[in-house]
Amino acid sequence: MAISEAFSGSEAVSTTEHSLTTDTAGPDSETSDGVIQVFLDLSDMVTGDQLVITIYEAVNANQVPVYQSFLYGPQPTPIWVSPTFVLTAGWDVTLDALAGTITVTWSIRSVT
Repeated sequence: MAISEAFSGSEAVSTTEHSLTTDTAGPDSETSDGVIQVFLDLSDMVTGDQLVITIYEAVNANQVPVYQSFLYGPQPTPIWVSPTFVLTAGWDVTLDALAGTITVTWSIRSVT
């Protein structure tokens, strides 16, 4: 088993849901299997900002949210770390700013 940074990037996230696996509007459908964990730098969040983080997985051929986290305003710990997920074909991680425009830098780490 190897640990790697499968995806990384930075984006000014606004009211369009943004895929972290393709760095485009999402959700999209990543086909690699793995154990993943998401790291986000949320130091740009200010009072009034609202961000939703969604992790999708294909269940019975339908991509559905399996985890969501809602964050509001400045974060006391600016580095957000997800739980670990075992994912197969059809997964994605997305960000959507419900209020504000938030620049987020991310790293999705994978064990394959």
